Amino acid sequence: MSARESAVVSRHEPTGGNLQTYVSGFILSIFLTLAAYVLVTNHAYSDWTIALVIAGLAGVQFVVQLLFFLHLGRESRPRWRLLVLSFMLLVVGILVIGSLWIMHSLNYRMTMTPQQVNNYLQDQDGGI
Repeated sequence: MSARESAVVSRHEPTGGNLQTYVSGFILSIFLTLAAYVLVTNHAYSDWTIALVIAGLAGVQFVVQLLFFLHLGRESRPRWRLLVLSFMLLVVGILVIGSLWIMHSLNYRMTMTPQQVNNYLQDQDGGI
C-alpha cells in the first residue's frame, strides 16, 4: 500500500467510540429522562422552577448526545459537524420560538369573550 493510499484509508476511518462509550451515554440519557419525568409527575416544585430544571436537564442531555453518540470534538476536522450542529440549532430554535408564538396567540384568542372576538374580526375585515 502506498503512502497516498494509506492517507486516504486513515482519513476515512470512523471516529466512533466503543461499546463502553455508547452504554455510558445511554445510561446517562435514561437517567436524565427519568429525572425530568419524576420532576413533572411529582409536582415537587413550582411550575417555573420545574420548567427551568427541565431546560437545564435538556441542555445536559444535549451535551451527552453530542459527546457520547455524535462524538463531536473527536474528529480531526470538526468544521463540518460544527456547521451541521449550527444549522440544527437554528432549525430547532425556529421551531421552538414559532411554537411558543403560536401557543401564546391561541391562548390569547381562547380567553377572549364572544364580543371581543366579534370586535377583533370586524377590525380585521376593515369594519365590514
